[in-house]
This record gives sequence, C-alpha cells and structure tokens, in this order.
Amino acid sequence: MKTVFTTGEAAKICKVSQQTIIRCFDSGQLKGFRVPGSRFRRIPRDQLFAFMKDNGIPTDALESGKRKVLLVDDDAELVELISDVLERDGRFEVRIANNGFDAGMLVKEYGPDLIVLDVMLPDINGKEVCQRVRKDHTPEEVKIICISGMVEEDKIADLKTAGANDFLHKPFEVDVLIERMCRLLDIETATTR
Repeated sequence: MKTVFTTGEAAKICKVSQQTIIRCFDSGQLKGFRVPGSRFRRIPRDQLFAFMKDNGIPTDALESGKRKVLLVDDDAELVELISDVLERDGRFEVRIANNGFDAGMLVKEYGPDLIVLDVMLPDINGKEVCQRVRKDHTPEEVKIICISGMVEEDKIADLKTAGANDFLHKPFEVDVLIERMCRLLDIETATTR
C-alpha cells in the first residue's frame, strides 16, 4: 500500500485539481514535505487521510488505494474477462453494469474514477451515457473509455464530443485497455507479472 503521495496523486484521490492540493500544501492546511534538492512536494498517507477527514472528502479511495472502475457492457464473457484481469492486476476495484440505466445509477452511488463503456447497449447508446455522465462530472473527475466493434470514424468523434476520453475498437487486447486506463488515470503503465 502506498504511504507517500505526489500532489497529482493526492488531487486524483481527493477529486480536486492539483493546484488546489498545492495551495493547501503551501498554506499549511495539508501537511507534507519537499523532496530535498527539488521543488517537489510529497504528502504522507496519514496527513492526506487527516486532510480528507477535516474537509469532508470521502476517504474510501485512499483506504483501498485502488482506482474504481465501472465496466458497462452486456457481453457477459467480455465483462468477465476484463474484470478478472483487472482484479488480478490489483490496482483496480471493479463494478459491473450491463445496461445504460444501471450504469447511470452506479455512477451516482459508486463514484468511479473510470468507466469502460460499450457503445451498443440494450437500452440506451453509449453516446447518451457519456452525455449524462458529463452533466454531473468533468473529464478530470471521471474518465470514459468507449469500446465497440461497430463504430465508424465519424461516430468516434461524436463520442469524444459527448465526453469520451478514449475509444477502443473491439476486439482488443486487455493489456491495451489497461495501458489506456493507466494513462488516463495517470498511474504506472509498466506491469510486472
């Protein structure tokens, strides 16, 4: 489990901008230390936890240390494959929805860091889900990777306009998905297995 965080990591955990964390650090609200010989700030886990408690920020992201992922797809085999790989990876906590309605409910109650969203859902399409998520969450708060096997290039542009951060054509290697997820969540991509 991680014991010291960068300002960027602390910002993601607290779901605020990095500048906010830096301001709180510089004003003394958030305790930490500077890396000797550099301007980099570091925040110990216990200090970040205390800061989150003092400011009413939910501490569940810090307690598990895992990034919350919501998988939205009605293909049970693909969902099982992706969730198994993510669980084994150890850096992700996964919830699953197999339609747009359930996805909307889970976004509200689970508060995912990232959504892997199939564009072709049984009830509403992925573009509409993107738009609904973006009504309440900025692209910094919740990342969205759309996946589909049947989307033309102009539709991909529409999805990105609707709020998707990235797009993957099915079929894809799960490793490629994890690499994209890590890049969007700003976590190490090199996996040691």
